[in-house]
Amino acid sequence: MSMASDDPAVPPREPGLRPLPQLIFGSRWLQLPLYLGLIVAQGVYVILFLKELWHLILHSFDFSEQQIMLVVLGLIDVVMISNLLIMVIVGGYETFVSRLELENHPDQPEWLSHVNASVLKIKLAMAIIGISSIHLLRTFIEAGSLGSDRTGYTETGVMWQTIIHCVFILSAIGIATVDRMGQPIPGNSHKALRHA
Repeated sequence: MSMASDDPAVPPREPGLRPLPQLIFGSRWLQLPLYLGLIVAQGVYVILFLKELWHLILHSFDFSEQQIMLVVLGLIDVVMISNLLIMVIVGGYETFVSRLELENHPDQPEWLSHVNASVLKIKLAMAIIGISSIHLLRTFIEAGSLGSDRTGYTETGVMWQTIIHCVFILSAIGIATVDRMGQPIPGNSHKALRHA
């Protein structure tokens, strides 16, 4: 029985990867222990958070308002570092190792649907700025005690911490600007189609 000329042609089977490309492509799985290690680090941060929270509860009647504020900022710092870890674990695994296939999962993070290496870099830069901001805020709260034995900060240390924070901000702006320059302008694609 002959095939009709209008029947769709069956696409040929794609050949498998040659050994060397297969080895190179398969080497991405070497990152798996790194992400598993970050999950362990996440567990350590949970223990640290609970320890600091318990410390705050035990001394809630002894601490001054400033001391409570410093402990709370420490807790926020732990949470933000934990958020950074989640972004690296989930986004990095999805981008560089293998798909997580969370498309229909009700708890899929909103940002994961459009994550790529550029988006991940910008999100990480913003998270680092947030963490640096918390550290700088804690420093500024203790800045009134500079020169005394009650603080471990010096004027030079505060100055350098502020400069480093500004460098983080400028780096994030630079990363976002370079990423934006690399993206096609939406109007240009329509113009190119019209001229084609």
